[in-house]
Order: sequence, then structure tokens, then C-alpha cells
Amino acid sequence: MGEQFELTATHGGGAQFAVVTQVGAALRRLVINGIELVQDYPQEIPAPSCAGVVLVPWPNRVAGAAWDHDGVKEQLVPTEPARGNAIHGLLRHSSYSMVSRSAGGVTLAAEISPAPGYPFALATTVHYELLPAGVRVTHRLHNLGDKTAPVAVGAHPYLRVGDTAVSELSLVINARQHMELNDSMIPTGELGDVSGTVRDYRGGRKLGDVVLDDAWTDIDRDPDGGSRHSLRAPDGHGVQLRMDRNYGFIQAYTTASFPGPGGPVHAVALEPMTAAADAFNNGLGLRWLAPGESWEASWGISHITP
Repeated sequence: MGEQFELTATHGGGAQFAVVTQVGAALRRLVINGIELVQDYPQEIPAPSCAGVVLVPWPNRVAGAAWDHDGVKEQLVPTEPARGNAIHGLLRHSSYSMVSRSAGGVTLAAEISPAPGYPFALATTVHYELLPAGVRVTHRLHNLGDKTAPVAVGAHPYLRVGDTAVSELSLVINARQHMELNDSMIPTGELGDVSGTVRDYRGGRKLGDVVLDDAWTDIDRDPDGGSRHSLRAPDGHGVQLRMDRNYGFIQAYTTASFPGPGGPVHAVALEPMTAAADAFNNGLGLRWLAPGESWEASWGISHITP
């Protein structure tokens, strides 16, 4: 919905193509060397199941759509009525403004005004850029107000490896702790060591018909503090999610009814998150921006070759 920003680039002789939407600043398509790496959907519909959208100022959920701030209860609008939670921030249905654009990149901006349950003002931008390694996505948050503001950011890309069925893909999550959730999908505070369990995806596990709506933390880090997670096809091709040092949490979600261009498809999302679900209450990964302070975090998607 809204304007569709098409990005193109050629690196090392390989062709890259991406589509970013104005509404939600969502990554709708990513094609590298002819291989689709993001599950797309009909252009005439809004992003289904938050596909590719930016999740800010919190990803995932706030329990009961409420949190305590300096002894005052802040009541957000419940946007997950079945569970009573507030889900995926305040901008997922917002129309962003274009700040700059090149053949291989685009920067979009949107502001968050003080609202019920979130009495803070933020300026946000998201920059998509096609690079040799794939697409890099950089978020920038700036506190416009006179009060220190709680912030976190995430994204909700549904990944694919060409036409390989999700059931045939092997999932790699490089994390040592699985987060236990209650029936409302809120962390209980308990962590489970994944070693020797079905939640250990560090060596790769074939998805098959597994149903996931799970989160992990205690991330295995590269020397630069970032991390890498992936889906791989049997032929060795794959898609990699890269997260910088700001991202300490990752969520995997599967659905059998994603509305693809030709009808419902089985799809899997890998969601980079700087904070855990219910971070406004549990504080896990939550960042506080002072008045006038800015913060950047980035993640990306690349093609894995055999």
C-alpha cells in the first residue's frame, strides 16, 4: 500500500532488487542473483502479519497493553485484542515520508507523537541500502521531547530461499537460551538452556511441520559483536539474517496461511529485536533515550551460496 520504492544494484556482476513500502517502511521483496529471499505478497493489500514492517518503539508485545512509569500506570491501546496486549509498536500502519533516494537505497522517516500509554516524542528513520553482502537496514531514533523515553526496535521479515518449501529448509539460530512464554506470549522470566533440546538450532534443524512462535537470547556473537542466523535449502543455497551488537533477541514465527501472490503459502519470519517481548515491563534490552539523544541499530539480509 502507498508508494512502492524499487531499489536496484549490481555488485560483482550479481544483480540485486528490492521493494520497500511507504506504509510501515516494510521490506516487501529482496531478490539477489535471481533468488527471492523475502516472501512477497499481492501489492494491493497491506503487509500481512506485519510482513517486513518496522516495529518501533517496541517490537513484539506489551503485556495487558500497560506498563508502569515512575509509579504511574501507562495504558496503551490494545492492538492484540484476543490476548489484551499492545503489539509491534506504533508505526506499523503509518505512512512514512521519503527523505532521500538513490538507485540502490532509500531513507524513510516518521515521527511518533505523545499518545495514550506512550507520552514521548520521537523522530525515526530507516535506511535501506543494497550492498555487496545484500541489503543493510539502519534504524535511527531521536528523542524530540523533554523526557527520557524508553525505546526498542525490531523488524518482521518473512524469509525464503527461492521456491524451496519452508518444510525443506534448515533453520539456524545462534543462541544459547530459549525464552519461556506464557499463554499470552509474554516472557515468564525463565530461560532454558537449549543444549540437547529441540530448541537448539545452532547446528541447524529441518523445519518440517514444526510450529514456531519462539524467542531466543544469549546470542552467539561474531568478533564485531554482531550475529548471524539463517535458513538453508538442501542444495546449499540460503538466506542469512545479520544483526549488529544492539540486537540481543531473535524471534522465529511460522504460519501456514501467509497470503502469497498465488494464494496461501507456508512462511517463516526471523525477527531481529533489540529488546525482548514486554520490555516496557521487564526491562530486557530496553534502552532509554535522553532528550536530544539519538541511537542507531542495523541488521541485514544476504544470500548464502553453496
